[in-house]
Amino acid sequence: MRIHVLHREQHLPGPPETVFPFFADAHNLEAITPPLLRFRIVTPDPIEMRVGALIQYRLRLHGLPISWLTSIQAWEPPHRFVDQQIRGPYALWHHTHTFTDDGAGGTLMTDTVRYALPLWPLSRIAMPLVERDLDAIFAFRRDEVAARLSP
Repeated sequence: MRIHVLHREQHLPGPPETVFPFFADAHNLEAITPPLLRFRIVTPDPIEMRVGALIQYRLRLHGLPISWLTSIQAWEPPHRFVDQQIRGPYALWHHTHTFTDDGAGGTLMTDTVRYALPLWPLSRIAMPLVERDLDAIFAFRRDEVAARLSP
């Protein structure tokens, strides 16, 4: 298995205590995911975000239906949380979200995703497509988060 790392940073208005609640609502993930993916949370409400919480999603990727189950591995409001794929399309998906006071009244949000494709090394031929898709998904997310959290 070959592990890849995706790292993104974004400055947001307001301190972590103001920004974090948006991300603490699992349903906001639907709003910041590109519509093309038809991403839906299927875990019944209410979803209590805490260590050990399980969240199931369904989406379509290049027309293929995908079921994805994640577990919250760390929950440290308003500074950090970690979700990890339990079942889904990746051999590994470990996503750390951090929210740091930027010293100027705002928040530096950092996403660090460690991921691996299944069936490596055969799947390496898919890496350019996976990287392109992840870049597009996280660019959409950046823009939606900025629009939704701007005053």
